[in-house]
Amino acid sequence: MLSPLMPQLNREYIMRILKQLLETPSPSGFCTEVMNVVREEVEQLGYSLEITPKGNGIITIPGDSSRETLGISAHVDTLGAMVRSIKPDGMIRFTPVGGYAMQTVEGEYCLIHTRKGGIYEGTVLSTKPSVHVYSDVRDFKREEANMEIRIDEMVKSKEDVEKLGIGVGDFISWDARTRFLPSGWIKSRHLDDKAGVAAVFGLMEWLKREGKTPSRTIKLILSTYEEVGHGSAHIPPDITELIAVDMGAIGDDLSATERDVSICAKDSSGPYDYNMTSKLIDLAKREQISYAVDIYPHYGSDASAALKGGSSIRAALIGPGVHASHGMERTHADAVVNTAVLLLAYVMDEQ
Repeated sequence: MLSPLMPQLNREYIMRILKQLLETPSPSGFCTEVMNVVREEVEQLGYSLEITPKGNGIITIPGDSSRETLGISAHVDTLGAMVRSIKPDGMIRFTPVGGYAMQTVEGEYCLIHTRKGGIYEGTVLSTKPSVHVYSDVRDFKREEANMEIRIDEMVKSKEDVEKLGIGVGDFISWDARTRFLPSGWIKSRHLDDKAGVAAVFGLMEWLKREGKTPSRTIKLILSTYEEVGHGSAHIPPDITELIAVDMGAIGDDLSATERDVSICAKDSSGPYDYNMTSKLIDLAKREQISYAVDIYPHYGSDASAALKGGSSIRAALIGPGVHASHGMERTHADAVVNTAVLLLAYVMDEQ
Protein backbone atom coordinates (compact mmCIF):
# COMPACT_ATOMS: atom_id res chain seq x y z
CA MET A 1 0.00 0.00 0.00
CA LEU A 2 1.23 3.53 -0.80
CA SER A 3 1.87 6.00 1.99
CA PRO A 4 0.27 9.43 1.44
CA LEU A 5 3.69 10.94 2.26
CA MET A 6 5.78 8.67 0.03
CA PRO A 7 5.19 10.58 -3.25
CA GLN A 8 6.33 13.77 -1.49
CA LEU A 9 9.77 12.37 -0.72
CA ASN A 10 12.47 12.64 -3.37
CA ARG A 11 13.28 8.98 -4.03
CA GLU A 12 15.89 9.81 -6.66
CA TYR A 13 17.67 12.14 -4.24
CA ILE A 14 17.71 9.53 -1.46
CA MET A 15 19.18 6.91 -3.80
CA ARG A 16 21.82 9.35 -5.10
CA ILE A 17 22.97 10.18 -1.59
CA LEU A 18 23.02 6.49 -0.65
CA LYS A 19 25.20 5.63 -3.64
CA GLN A 20 27.62 8.45 -2.84
CA LEU A 21 27.90 7.37 0.79
CA LEU A 22 28.42 3.71 -0.12
CA GLU A 23 31.23 4.65 -2.50
CA THR A 24 33.10 6.59 0.22
CA PRO A 25 35.29 4.46 2.55
CA SER A 26 34.54 5.08 6.23
CA PRO A 27 35.55 2.34 8.68
CA SER A 28 35.03 3.39 12.31
CA GLY A 29 37.67 5.95 13.27
CA PHE A 30 38.45 6.83 9.63
CA CYS A 31 35.50 9.04 8.72
CA THR A 32 37.02 12.39 7.68
CA GLU A 33 36.33 11.82 3.98
CA VAL A 34 32.73 10.73 4.45
CA MET A 35 32.08 13.62 6.83
CA ASN A 36 33.37 15.99 4.14
CA VAL A 37 30.80 14.46 1.77
CA VAL A 38 28.14 14.91 4.47
CA ARG A 39 29.14 18.52 5.12
CA GLU A 40 28.97 19.44 1.44
CA GLU A 41 25.49 17.95 1.08
CA VAL A 42 24.20 19.45 4.33
CA GLU A 43 25.37 22.91 3.25
CA GLN A 44 23.82 22.51 -0.20
CA LEU A 45 20.52 21.88 1.54
CA GLY A 46 20.98 25.13 3.45
CA TYR A 47 21.77 23.67 6.86
CA SER A 48 24.97 23.80 8.88
CA LEU A 49 27.01 20.93 10.28
CA GLU A 50 28.72 21.06 13.65
CA ILE A 51 31.58 18.59 14.14
CA THR A 52 32.10 17.47 17.73
CA PRO A 53 35.60 16.84 19.15
CA LYS A 54 34.89 13.13 18.71
CA GLY A 55 34.11 13.60 15.02
CA ASN A 56 30.34 13.16 15.09
CA GLY A 57 28.24 15.57 13.06
CA ILE A 58 25.21 17.47 14.42
CA ILE A 59 22.62 19.32 12.32
CA THR A 60 20.12 21.44 14.23
CA ILE A 61 16.72 22.18 12.67
CA PRO A 62 14.69 24.65 14.79
CA GLY A 63 11.09 23.69 15.50
CA ASP A 64 7.78 25.45 15.93
CA SER A 65 7.64 25.25 19.70
CA SER A 66 9.81 25.22 22.78
CA ARG A 67 8.94 21.60 23.44
CA GLU A 68 11.66 19.11 24.24
CA THR A 69 14.31 18.54 21.59
CA LEU A 70 14.08 15.39 19.46
CA GLY A 71 17.30 13.66 18.49
CA ILE A 72 17.65 11.45 15.43
CA SER A 73 20.87 9.47 15.02
CA ALA A 74 22.36 7.43 12.20
CA HIS A 75 25.94 6.31 11.71
CA VAL A 76 28.26 6.87 8.78
CA ASP A 77 30.98 4.52 10.04
CA THR A 78 31.25 0.98 8.77
CA LEU A 79 33.06 -2.28 9.34
CA GLY A 80 36.67 -2.46 8.26
CA ALA A 81 40.10 -3.36 9.60
CA MET A 82 43.53 -2.04 10.52
CA VAL A 83 47.03 -3.27 9.80
CA ARG A 84 48.08 -5.33 12.81
CA SER A 85 51.50 -6.35 11.54
CA ILE A 86 53.46 -6.93 8.37
CA LYS A 87 54.68 -10.48 7.88
CA PRO A 88 58.22 -11.36 6.71
CA ASP A 89 56.85 -12.45 3.31
CA GLY A 90 55.08 -9.11 2.71
CA MET A 91 51.59 -10.28 3.61
CA ILE A 92 49.58 -8.14 6.03
CA ARG A 93 47.99 -9.42 9.19
CA PHE A 94 44.91 -7.37 10.09
CA THR A 95 42.71 -6.73 13.09
CA PRO A 96 38.95 -6.23 12.64
CA VAL A 97 37.20 -2.91 13.17
CA GLY A 98 33.65 -3.80 14.16
CA GLY A 99 32.05 -7.18 14.72
CA TYR A 100 31.91 -9.52 11.74
CA ALA A 101 32.62 -13.15 10.97
CA MET A 102 35.90 -13.71 9.14
CA GLN A 103 34.29 -15.84 6.46
CA THR A 104 32.27 -12.79 5.34
CA VAL A 105 35.42 -10.98 4.18
CA GLU A 106 37.41 -13.90 2.77
CA GLY A 107 38.14 -13.20 -0.87
CA GLU A 108 37.15 -9.54 -0.56
CA TYR A 109 39.01 -6.76 -2.33
CA CYS A 110 40.14 -3.95 -0.05
CA LEU A 111 42.04 -0.68 0.12
CA ILE A 112 44.89 0.04 2.52
CA HIS A 113 45.00 3.73 3.49
CA THR A 114 48.41 4.96 4.67
CA ARG A 115 48.83 7.89 7.04
CA LYS A 116 50.57 9.86 4.27
CA GLY A 117 47.57 9.55 1.95
CA GLY A 118 48.69 6.55 -0.07
CA ILE A 119 46.11 3.97 -1.14
CA TYR A 120 46.96 0.41 -2.12
CA GLU A 121 44.73 -2.42 -3.25
CA GLY A 122 44.69 -5.87 -1.72
CA THR A 123 42.70 -9.06 -1.27
CA VAL A 124 41.67 -10.81 1.95
CA LEU A 125 42.68 -14.49 2.03
CA SER A 126 43.14 -17.25 4.53
CA THR A 127 46.72 -18.35 5.13
CA LYS A 128 45.77 -21.56 3.30
CA PRO A 129 44.06 -20.09 0.23
CA SER A 130 44.36 -22.86 -2.37
CA VAL A 131 42.72 -26.29 -2.58
CA HIS A 132 45.54 -27.30 -4.93
CA VAL A 133 48.12 -26.80 -2.19
CA TYR A 134 46.50 -27.46 1.21
CA SER A 135 44.58 -30.63 1.95
CA ASP A 136 42.69 -29.12 4.90
CA VAL A 137 41.69 -25.83 3.24
CA ARG A 138 37.94 -26.54 3.46
CA ASP A 139 38.03 -27.23 7.19
CA PHE A 140 40.62 -24.58 8.06
CA LYS A 141 39.19 -22.26 10.70
CA ARG A 142 38.55 -18.70 9.54
CA GLU A 143 39.76 -16.60 12.46
CA GLU A 144 41.97 -13.56 12.79
CA ALA A 145 45.22 -15.49 13.22
CA ASN A 146 44.53 -17.46 10.03
CA MET A 147 43.71 -14.50 7.76
CA GLU A 148 45.91 -12.08 5.84
CA ILE A 149 45.88 -9.51 3.05
CA ARG A 150 47.78 -9.94 -0.20
CA ILE A 151 48.94 -6.53 -1.47
CA ASP A 152 48.74 -5.84 -5.20
CA GLU A 153 52.26 -4.45 -5.39
CA MET A 154 55.68 -5.94 -6.15
CA VAL A 155 56.49 -6.90 -2.57
CA LYS A 156 58.28 -9.96 -1.24
CA SER A 157 59.27 -8.84 2.25
CA LYS A 158 58.27 -6.72 5.22
CA GLU A 159 60.81 -4.12 4.12
CA ASP A 160 59.22 -3.89 0.66
CA VAL A 161 55.84 -3.17 2.23
CA GLU A 162 57.25 -0.58 4.60
CA LYS A 163 58.87 1.24 1.66
CA LEU A 164 55.34 1.81 0.31
CA GLY A 165 54.55 3.75 3.46
CA ILE A 166 52.29 1.06 4.90
CA GLY A 167 52.55 0.62 8.64
CA VAL A 168 50.86 -0.78 11.71
CA GLY A 169 47.64 1.08 12.46
CA ASP A 170 46.81 1.98 8.85
CA PHE A 171 43.12 1.62 8.06
CA ILE A 172 41.71 -0.95 5.65
CA SER A 173 38.35 -0.52 3.91
CA TRP A 174 36.34 -3.21 2.15
CA ASP A 175 35.15 -2.90 -1.44
CA ALA A 176 31.43 -2.09 -1.02
CA ARG A 177 30.52 -3.79 -4.37
CA THR A 178 27.41 -1.60 -4.63
CA ARG A 179 24.63 -2.49 -7.08
CA PHE A 180 21.37 -0.59 -7.64
CA LEU A 181 19.05 -2.83 -9.66
CA PRO A 182 16.11 -1.66 -11.83
CA SER A 183 13.77 -3.74 -9.63
CA GLY A 184 14.59 -1.54 -6.62
CA TRP A 185 16.94 -4.01 -4.94
CA ILE A 186 20.12 -2.53 -3.49
CA LYS A 187 22.96 -4.88 -2.62
CA SER A 188 26.15 -3.63 -1.07
CA ARG A 189 28.36 -3.80 1.94
CA HIS A 190 27.72 -1.06 4.50
CA LEU A 191 23.98 -0.62 4.02
CA ASP A 192 24.37 -0.77 7.80
CA ASP A 193 24.00 2.11 8.25
CA LYS A 194 24.38 4.22 5.15
CA ALA A 195 20.84 3.30 4.14
CA GLY A 196 19.69 4.85 7.42
CA VAL A 197 21.79 7.99 6.79
CA ALA A 198 20.24 8.32 3.32
CA ALA A 199 16.76 8.18 4.89
CA VAL A 200 17.76 11.01 7.26
CA PHE A 201 18.92 13.07 4.26
CA GLY A 202 15.56 12.37 2.61
CA LEU A 203 13.88 13.91 5.66
CA MET A 204 16.13 16.99 5.54
CA GLU A 205 15.60 17.48 1.81
CA TRP A 206 11.79 17.36 2.22
CA LEU A 207 11.81 19.88 5.08
CA LYS A 208 13.94 22.31 3.07
CA ARG A 209 12.11 21.84 -0.25
CA GLU A 210 8.66 22.20 1.29
CA GLY A 211 9.72 25.03 3.58
CA LYS A 212 8.29 23.15 6.56
CA THR A 213 9.21 23.55 10.19
CA PRO A 214 9.03 20.48 12.44
CA SER A 215 6.76 20.52 15.47
CA ARG A 216 9.82 20.78 17.72
CA THR A 217 13.54 21.32 17.35
CA ILE A 218 15.42 18.38 15.84
CA LYS A 219 19.09 17.56 16.31
CA LEU A 220 20.34 15.10 13.72
CA ILE A 221 23.41 13.19 14.92
CA LEU A 222 25.63 11.43 12.38
CA SER A 223 27.98 9.28 14.41
CA THR A 224 31.38 7.88 13.52
CA TYR A 225 32.05 5.13 16.08
CA GLU A 226 28.78 3.16 16.23
CA GLU A 227 30.27 -0.09 14.90
CA VAL A 228 32.65 -0.18 17.86
CA GLY A 229 29.95 0.56 20.42
CA HIS A 230 30.17 4.20 21.44
CA GLY A 231 28.93 6.27 18.48
CA SER A 232 26.39 8.40 20.34
CA ALA A 233 27.46 7.63 23.88
CA HIS A 234 27.41 11.40 24.44
CA ILE A 235 24.57 13.49 22.98
CA PRO A 236 23.52 17.14 23.43
CA PRO A 237 21.94 17.53 26.90
CA ASP A 238 18.75 19.19 25.61
CA ILE A 239 17.69 16.00 23.80
CA THR A 240 14.97 14.13 25.68
CA GLU A 241 13.90 11.70 22.92
CA LEU A 242 16.25 9.91 20.56
CA ILE A 243 15.34 7.83 17.52
CA ALA A 244 18.24 5.71 16.29
CA VAL A 245 17.95 4.99 12.56
CA ASP A 246 19.84 1.80 11.84
CA MET A 247 19.35 -1.36 9.82
CA GLY A 248 16.64 -3.86 10.65
CA ALA A 249 17.88 -7.44 10.99
CA ILE A 250 16.30 -10.30 9.03
CA GLY A 251 16.19 -14.04 9.75
CA ASP A 252 15.45 -16.72 12.35
CA ASP A 253 12.16 -15.81 14.08
CA LEU A 254 12.18 -12.17 12.90
CA SER A 255 9.30 -10.68 10.94
CA ALA A 256 10.94 -7.89 8.92
CA THR A 257 11.70 -8.23 5.21
CA GLU A 258 13.92 -6.16 2.95
CA ARG A 259 10.93 -4.01 1.95
CA ASP A 260 9.84 -3.21 5.51
CA VAL A 261 10.63 -0.55 8.03
CA SER A 262 11.80 -2.38 11.12
CA ILE A 263 10.64 -1.08 14.51
CA CYS A 264 12.78 -2.65 17.23
CA ALA A 265 11.02 -3.16 20.56
CA LYS A 266 14.09 -4.60 22.34
CA ASP A 267 17.72 -5.35 21.62
CA SER A 268 20.70 -6.56 23.67
CA SER A 269 20.55 -3.40 25.78
CA GLY A 270 16.93 -4.00 26.79
CA PRO A 271 13.49 -2.65 25.83
CA TYR A 272 13.09 0.64 23.99
CA ASP A 273 10.67 3.29 25.21
CA TYR A 274 7.14 1.89 25.22
CA ASN A 275 5.31 5.08 24.27
CA MET A 276 7.73 6.03 21.48
CA THR A 277 7.60 2.53 20.02
CA SER A 278 3.81 2.51 20.21
CA LYS A 279 3.64 5.90 18.47
CA LEU A 280 5.94 4.70 15.67
CA ILE A 281 3.72 1.65 15.14
CA ASP A 282 0.60 3.84 15.02
CA LEU A 283 2.22 6.23 12.54
CA ALA A 284 3.37 3.35 10.31
CA LYS A 285 -0.24 2.13 10.22
CA ARG A 286 -1.54 5.63 9.54
CA GLU A 287 0.89 6.14 6.67
CA GLN A 288 0.09 2.67 5.30
CA ILE A 289 3.73 1.65 5.03
CA SER A 290 5.05 -1.88 5.33
CA TYR A 291 6.58 -2.38 8.75
CA ALA A 292 7.47 -5.07 11.26
CA VAL A 293 8.08 -5.06 15.01
CA ASP A 294 10.98 -7.26 16.07
CA ILE A 295 13.38 -8.06 18.90
CA TYR A 296 17.13 -8.28 18.23
CA PRO A 297 19.08 -10.20 20.91
CA HIS A 298 22.47 -9.69 19.18
CA TYR A 299 22.20 -5.99 18.38
CA GLY A 300 23.02 -2.58 19.82
CA SER A 301 22.45 0.92 18.45
CA ASP A 302 23.41 4.55 18.94
CA ALA A 303 20.39 4.82 21.22
CA SER A 304 21.81 1.94 23.31
CA ALA A 305 25.12 3.79 23.49
CA ALA A 306 23.41 7.01 24.62
CA LEU A 307 21.52 5.18 27.36
CA LYS A 308 24.63 3.36 28.54
CA GLY A 309 26.48 6.67 28.45
CA GLY A 310 24.12 8.02 31.09
CA SER A 311 21.68 10.05 28.99
CA SER A 312 18.29 10.46 30.65
CA ILE A 313 16.24 10.03 27.50
CA ARG A 314 13.43 8.10 25.93
CA ALA A 315 14.75 6.07 22.99
CA ALA A 316 13.49 4.13 20.00
CA LEU A 317 15.04 2.27 17.07
CA ILE A 318 13.85 1.99 13.46
CA GLY A 319 15.42 1.30 10.08
CA PRO A 320 15.14 -0.41 6.71
CA GLY A 321 15.21 -4.20 6.70
CA VAL A 322 18.66 -5.45 5.63
CA HIS A 323 19.40 -9.09 4.81
CA ALA A 324 22.76 -10.70 5.69
CA SER A 325 23.88 -7.89 7.97
CA HIS A 326 27.65 -7.49 8.46
CA GLY A 327 28.08 -9.53 5.30
CA MET A 328 26.96 -9.10 1.70
CA GLU A 329 23.91 -7.03 2.56
CA ARG A 330 20.74 -6.32 0.57
CA THR A 331 17.74 -4.06 1.02
CA HIS A 332 15.08 -2.50 -1.20
CA ALA A 333 14.60 1.16 -2.10
CA ASP A 334 11.06 0.96 -0.68
CA ALA A 335 12.41 0.19 2.79
CA VAL A 336 14.81 3.14 2.70
CA VAL A 337 12.17 5.59 1.48
CA ASN A 338 9.57 4.28 3.93
CA THR A 339 12.04 4.78 6.77
CA ALA A 340 12.20 8.44 5.72
CA VAL A 341 8.38 8.49 5.59
CA LEU A 342 8.13 7.24 9.16
CA LEU A 343 10.69 9.78 10.36
CA LEU A 344 8.81 12.55 8.58
CA ALA A 345 5.52 11.49 10.12
CA TYR A 346 7.09 11.46 13.58
CA VAL A 347 8.79 14.86 13.40
CA MET A 348 5.73 16.59 11.92
CA ASP A 349 3.28 15.04 14.39
CA GLU A 350 1.83 17.66 16.72
CA GLN A 351 0.99 15.41 19.63
